[in-house]
Order: sequence, then structure tokens, then C-alpha cells
Amino acid sequence: MSKPTSKPQAPLAPIVPASGRYLATLAGLFAALWVALAIRPNDRHDWALENALVVGAVIFVIWTWRRARLSTISYTLIFVFLCLHEVGAHYTYAEVPYDDWWKALTGSTFNSLVGWQRNNFDRVIHFGYGLLLALPLRELVAPRAGVRGFWSYFLPLDIMVSSSALYELIEWGASEVFGGGLGMAYLGTQGDVWDAHKDMALASTGALVAILFAVWLDRRRRAK
Repeated sequence: MSKPTSKPQAPLAPIVPASGRYLATLAGLFAALWVALAIRPNDRHDWALENALVVGAVIFVIWTWRRARLSTISYTLIFVFLCLHEVGAHYTYAEVPYDDWWKALTGSTFNSLVGWQRNNFDRVIHFGYGLLLALPLRELVAPRAGVRGFWSYFLPLDIMVSSSALYELIEWGASEVFGGGLGMAYLGTQGDVWDAHKDMALASTGALVAILFAVWLDRRRRAK
């Protein structure tokens, strides 16, 4: 009697590595933005703390380029996230004047349009952390971990959720060490005792949206 065979799982879509010219273009654009936003930031010490994350990101990009080159889409998503982060680092996240920019364009504030009571730029970036970086992480981790199917989606989602929680712990530790105005500027709670919980929830939600999008794309590919 022959044993029943399970339906083989479809492999991950092949990764088309980004070209050196494209990555150099992104690097040049980011360098220009970094220099512009490094001039007279609202809080130089907070800017330096925030840019410690950028150093780690640059090391990561160099490592992936040499050993595990990612796709054009993944490097683009990383680029967008780092650009948004640099805006937050320049103004400090709690003081990014997006309301003033929106009012200059439309005559009314963005917060009044959506009913926000605080500066939510930091919340948007936490959501963007999950939304923009979950797919590059999946592209990097899933093939090297040898996982397919459910685990190729769950593993990067799990890493994004746990890394978001780890960042909140690091942020809290840094605020305790530096204290005073610098600690509060880096923490950016704006008086909300649930700030860390909301940030983790938003990052997790963004990652979930990105992973569900990946599920949809993979199903479309298998259906063809």
C-alpha cells in the first residue's frame, strides 16, 4: 500500500538582485538627504542618538550587498524608511512639523482632519517600520532558514514583533541613562503612559499587513 504524499510547497519566488548602479543611486540620494538634515537639527544630542540606528542600517546594507544581495524593491523599502527616520531625527520625533506643512498646502491642519490630539509622526514611523521592513527581512531570512509555506511568513513577522519590543526596551534604557531633556526627547512619549505599547502594536500591525500582502502575491504566483 503506497503512502499518501503531501502536496509539495511552492518555493519562494526567485530573488532578482539589485544592480550596483541602483544601490549607488539610493546611497547618493540618502547621503544628500542626510547631510541636509544634519545641519542645525532641533536637538544635536538626540540627532546623534537617532543616527546610531542609521550606522547599524548601513552596516546591514553593506553586509547584504556582499553576502546576501537583496532585490531592488527591498533596498527601496529600506531607503524610504531611513529617509523618514532622518526627518524624525532632524526635528525630534515629537516635533516634526507635518501639521504646519499640511496647513501651508491646504489651509487646515492634518491633525484636525483625522482627529489626532498629538504629534503622531513617531506612530506613523513605527507602523512604517513593520510595513516597510518586513518584506526585506523575509527575503533575507526565509531562504537561509530553509523555511517555506506558513513558516516563511510567520518567522519574519515574529522577528519584526520581537525586534519592535526590543527597541522599546533599548529606548527606555537609553532614556534612563541619559535622563533629562535628552532622555525625554529620545523616548518621545508626549505624556502617554501607553506609548511603548502602542508603538509595538503599530509596528506589529504594519508587519502583518506586509506579510499578508506577501501571502496574496505568492498565491497569485502559484495560481498562474
